[in-house]
Amino acid sequence: MKSYGVNELRRMFLEFFESKGHLKLKSFSLVPHNDNSLLLINSGMAPLKPYFTGQEIPPRKRVTTCQKCIRTGDIENIGKTARHGTFFEMLGNFSFGDYFKHEAIAWTWEFLTQVVGLNPDRLYPSIYVEDDEAFEIWNKEIGIAKERIFRFGKGDNFWEHGSGPCGPCSEVYYDRGEKYGCGRPGCTVGCDCDRYIEVWNNVFTQFDNDGKGNYTELEQKNIDTGMGLERLAAVVQDVDSIFDIDTICALRNRVCEISGKEYKKEYKWDVSIRIVTDHIRSATFMISDGIMPSNEGRGYVLRRIIRRAARHGRLLGIEGTFLANLSNTVIEGSRDGYPELEEKKDFIFNVLTQEENKFNKTIDQGLSILSDMEAAMVKEGKTCLGGEDAFKLYDTYGFPLDLTKEILEEKGFTVEEEGFGKAMQEQKEKARAARKTTNYMGADVTVYESIDPAITTEFVGYDRLSHDSKITVLTTQSELVEALTDGEEGTVIVEETPFYATMGGQCADTGIITCTEGEFLVEDTVKLLGGKVGHIGKVVKGMLKKGDKVTLQVNEAGRADTCKNHSATHLLQKALRTVLGTHVEQAGSFVNGDRLRFDFSHFSAMTKEELDQVEKIVNEKILEAIPVKTEIMTLEEARKTGAMALFGEKYGESVRVVRMGDFSTELCGGTHVANTASIMLFKIISESGIAANVRRIEALTGNGVLKYYGDMEKTLNQAAAIVRASPADLTKKLEHLMTELKALQGENESLKSKAARDALGNVMDQVTEVKDVKFLAAKVSNVDMNGLRDLGDQLKAKLGEGVLVLISDKDGKVNMAAMATEAAVKKGAHAGNLIKGIAGLVGGGGGGRPNMAQAGGKNPAGIDAALSEAKKVLEGQIN
Repeated sequence: MKSYGVNELRRMFLEFFESKGHLKLKSFSLVPHNDNSLLLINSGMAPLKPYFTGQEIPPRKRVTTCQKCIRTGDIENIGKTARHGTFFEMLGNFSFGDYFKHEAIAWTWEFLTQVVGLNPDRLYPSIYVEDDEAFEIWNKEIGIAKERIFRFGKGDNFWEHGSGPCGPCSEVYYDRGEKYGCGRPGCTVGCDCDRYIEVWNNVFTQFDNDGKGNYTELEQKNIDTGMGLERLAAVVQDVDSIFDIDTICALRNRVCEISGKEYKKEYKWDVSIRIVTDHIRSATFMISDGIMPSNEGRGYVLRRIIRRAARHGRLLGIEGTFLANLSNTVIEGSRDGYPELEEKKDFIFNVLTQEENKFNKTIDQGLSILSDMEAAMVKEGKTCLGGEDAFKLYDTYGFPLDLTKEILEEKGFTVEEEGFGKAMQEQKEKARAARKTTNYMGADVTVYESIDPAITTEFVGYDRLSHDSKITVLTTQSELVEALTDGEEGTVIVEETPFYATMGGQCADTGIITCTEGEFLVEDTVKLLGGKVGHIGKVVKGMLKKGDKVTLQVNEAGRADTCKNHSATHLLQKALRTVLGTHVEQAGSFVNGDRLRFDFSHFSAMTKEELDQVEKIVNEKILEAIPVKTEIMTLEEARKTGAMALFGEKYGESVRVVRMGDFSTELCGGTHVANTASIMLFKIISESGIAANVRRIEALTGNGVLKYYGDMEKTLNQAAAIVRASPADLTKKLEHLMTELKALQGENESLKSKAARDALGNVMDQVTEVKDVKFLAAKVSNVDMNGLRDLGDQLKAKLGEGVLVLISDKDGKVNMAAMATEAAVKKGAHAGNLIKGIAGLVGGGGGGRPNMAQAGGKNPAGIDAALSEAKKVLEGQIN
């Protein structure tokens, strides 16, 4: 058997399936596209899922790929064995409703035996235990003896993932010989030793699982084949592991060379050599696909891998930065299959070196702190590092939790992960609270303070909404970076921008920044120190790199509406000075695409007539279609024109003057319409006071006014429909209804009063005397407080001079009223104190004046006791 290199095997596989009518597709990015179920592409079929599910139509029914994959689920085992790796290439041939088992199995055998030249006698197929069709193909069509075909159960040879398409598998194992075996009697296919190694896996997607274990045949059956390129190379080259195949071995040897360590001489060295070798492969390919180191998501995976490699390089005795050096070896070994590595190598080296430098700055101090923590644990007899300490290492020194765990596990310690998670959550909550006071996507604005002060941005957006420029700075929420990738939030700074940054009361532009490799959604634009403009948002596709040529496109509709509102504030200010007087000065403003807000000095609320007059003047100036002209001049020249300036504002020597005919002239750096007619309409929707002698007007223009009136019309029609009238007759109808309502309310009150009297009955015979003062205390049912007061007035008239107390229970609550005539008050009676003295007995409280008081309570069961107590309280009041 000829020994082929990795690059040859990749080419041979793809060319073989091209000869079978397959379309060769370039490897997809490691960043999943429109697939939230994956953080990173981890199999050959993962990027093709839309073709299997029918969401997208494949470019051809037969496809072949060599797909880059990352798996980090068992990252702790990387290096400890020669089997595990985080990065691998998956060879695959796929059928979307075209060929099925016969062709797939035949081509598997043809490629392995005739193209690669593996010994047929050392190849053993396996099938799903119930897949007799596959057995017949292997046995009768391929000619494999029955005893050489292994049947395995669902756990090994049936692919399914919950509900949906699924099916049996047929794998092919290669016997590498006794030297790789375990030596146990009966060692054969399925043994967990390294003798029989799987080199090919055919997945026959032929069923649909309803999620309850019920399987139905699919009309469109698919083929999903996977074969690890590195594993195939290890078989073909007859080497111990993937770390010994040609391309990876060259990288491994380079690690040994720069570290001065010999492979397979000492186990702990071997572990570190394998970790560095594997991780630099992963990091190189991840960065080439636009993934950047960060503290979340796939960026965290990359940072974790880079820092793990950097640490193990130190354990090997490598001094200084070395990852970029090793990355070059990765690129040299893989550029045949991935030419983009060569194209992006400078970028890859830069990212690796920056991340390695960041880690090196803190790792020594962090290791020292961790060493102190270890000593403290030993002294205290503990074996578990507290979560808060682990978080301190993460937050202050950049140690991922996994790195801390790994270092401690080497010495027999563990980490309290729950406490770490709690500390992490507390930090996030603090960060969210802090974000309320900043304007940078919720992160600490100090990231901007790290930018070179010499970098500036020129605003070119007065006369254009699209412009080409170059990226000078990129930041995440916390650090300057070389690139931003799909899904990442950050800030883009360019040399020239048409985007207006929030300033002078005008809200920022939004829009899109695009380049050949990516697209960035601008959600906010901010003015930074030193004349820089920050475009804040997130990458929605691909990636943006420092130095990229980009096209900046402002949201035209949003800018247009903002301009209308801004120009309207200039007309509004002059109209206010015309109607109210020249004492009116602008005290603040806010304009965006939806509305305008204008604060001004004035000493009283505006009348409706004044508001109508101001609105009328502004609309007249809009209808006059006045050209809006801008001019740059010295401050002194501007003052001579009579231009209005903001009180207390600092201006440079050159200022921008905005003129609207002879009506309005103001100093302003904002964007405006070219003609007042573009404003279309102006409508004041509110006027209010916001501070001493400061008023606020909120208003709408253009489409905002049309929407306002549209909503008003809709409400009017709904109101008319409710009262069964036309909009034109609504006023008359409402007046009629109000007259009827008033009459009904009067009638209702009379009925309630009569009901209260009837409920009370003839109580005048219950009148007693307390020290020569007439006193009436009575209980009445189901009467509210208003009814109780009315009833009290009627009884007081009958009583003449004296004191009365009425208590009612209604809806489970208690209402109480007490009244005292003038003569009774002179003798010492006090209705307020009387109520206060008995209210507690019904679970309430209250009081009032000497002649009238009321209270409420929650305990109707106490009414009788309260009535009895009332007489005692009154006895104590009368002289």
